[in-house]
Amino acid sequence: MAEVVKMPKMSDTMTEGVIAKWHKKVGDKVSSGDLIAEVETDKATMDFESYQEGTLLYIGPKEGEAVPVDAVIAVLGEEGEDYQALLNGESTGKSEKEEKPDNKPGAAEEKEAEEAPEEAGEEVTAESLGATVITMPLLSDTMTEGVIAEWHFKVGDTIKSDDVIADVETDKATMEVTAYAEGTLLYIGVEKGQAAKVNDIIAIVGKEGTDVTPLLKQHTGKTKKEGKSTEKAADSADVAPAKQAADEPVSTSADSRLKASPLARKIAKEKGISLGDVKGTGDGGRIVKKDVESFTPQAKSTTASPQAPASTTAAEAPAATINIPQYVGEERYAEKPVTQMRKTIARRLSESLFTAPHFYLTIQVDMDSAIAARTKINEVAPLKVSYNDLVIKAAAVALKQHPAVNASWLGDKIRYNEHVNVGVAVAVEDGLLVPVVRFADGKSLSHISAEVKDFAQRAKTKKLQPADWEGSTFTVSNLGMFGIDQFTAIINPPDACILAVGGIQQVPVVKNGAVVPGNIMKLTLSCDHRVVDGATGAAFLQTLKALLEEPVRLLA
Repeated sequence: MAEVVKMPKMSDTMTEGVIAKWHKKVGDKVSSGDLIAEVETDKATMDFESYQEGTLLYIGPKEGEAVPVDAVIAVLGEEGEDYQALLNGESTGKSEKEEKPDNKPGAAEEKEAEEAPEEAGEEVTAESLGATVITMPLLSDTMTEGVIAEWHFKVGDTIKSDDVIADVETDKATMEVTAYAEGTLLYIGVEKGQAAKVNDIIAIVGKEGTDVTPLLKQHTGKTKKEGKSTEKAADSADVAPAKQAADEPVSTSADSRLKASPLARKIAKEKGISLGDVKGTGDGGRIVKKDVESFTPQAKSTTASPQAPASTTAAEAPAATINIPQYVGEERYAEKPVTQMRKTIARRLSESLFTAPHFYLTIQVDMDSAIAARTKINEVAPLKVSYNDLVIKAAAVALKQHPAVNASWLGDKIRYNEHVNVGVAVAVEDGLLVPVVRFADGKSLSHISAEVKDFAQRAKTKKLQPADWEGSTFTVSNLGMFGIDQFTAIINPPDACILAVGGIQQVPVVKNGAVVPGNIMKLTLSCDHRVVDGATGAAFLQTLKALLEEPVRLLA
């Protein structure tokens, strides 16, 4: 009897998986324990072994497609066995809803299948055209959409399965997208610089000369109906340009004849700019995105209001008047699209601040001994050790002594981590990244220094990979080098704490009953009160203070 094979849940945070590679094809014999596919999860690419035996009768998703956990991806059974009833049985609930003539998304799709003959005739699939649809892949655990940074091929070019067809800017880094298909590039759906949501169509590859218009029309029709049946902003994006054009008729027939990129036209419509007033700097005078963004309308000669004060007669004029000179200014501003990184920072930190009950503990550290120790260390160290490196090492050692701080909130349980992975906040042009120094408690200061410098360099050139920023158990954020005395930081989930490090300030301090110059650094610990209590956080800070004030203990 045939059995369905479902997408397994391969990690605690996995909600869907991407079929990276199929190792079996329809008709192949499969034994229990055979490797049938490689699945890309939110953490890594993992092997998927079959727990069933039989002939592979059906494969659902193609390579590169994302599938929700527990969705059917294949069917195993006897050779020649009819499995269609089994697939229908898996979607019984959905089918019942589709039969009802209501406005729910499932019903809309069924209704479209019945009412669309005049638009597209029979349902068209990529397989029926001998083509492969390439969608925007899920390239990080927090990615919801990607921006096409660069296309490496153009329509009409021949593509191989291992070719990198595009560079995609995610919320973390710029990463490569591989075709996983062979043939001719028939269609590009997203212009360079534009964003596409995960799983949206970005390209189609197939046989040269294949007409993919029916497939695109069918996809567009479904998207429009889904937009009418839901109130999601993402679904209404397809009809927004038409609505905007009706409300704000800024585009003219002259504009449509001008040479301009689609993105430039869209921005011009949003800002109410006539393309006829914009000078193009692209090839052949083509108007591109930067031309519209940098365009400034000339000031209109509509400043006739100054005549009002002068209209008073001499009889009406007061005995003493104050002449205020007129100053005519122009209100100007610049708008930039929110980057993928900034969107993710906004979402994750908002969730952290408004979900986790934060409280803050601040302590002062006498850094005289640390300054002297750092000078001695840098005389022999292969790499220059910074104060931040000392803080990371001291925090790691203190976390081993206070495992309650080295913890994570998981909703229905608290995870107490036995390993110490310290995330280090690194400022980059578009926002903030947090690469992780793994097992920091066991590494030397020189080793930590080398890793942090390498992370900072690769972060600024967008070369960090997901493995570099995942898995922290505690985070350090240092603004001392910018002259900040003290600040509070928002916890980086799922960590329970983050340490905010201020600069070293020369201030008067009391030692042995006398006021003498001192070097003081303030540390502020942000704690998730669901995991860490005040006394627990205070004990950790006391240990950290002792380690920094006697840094020889870090070498013991």
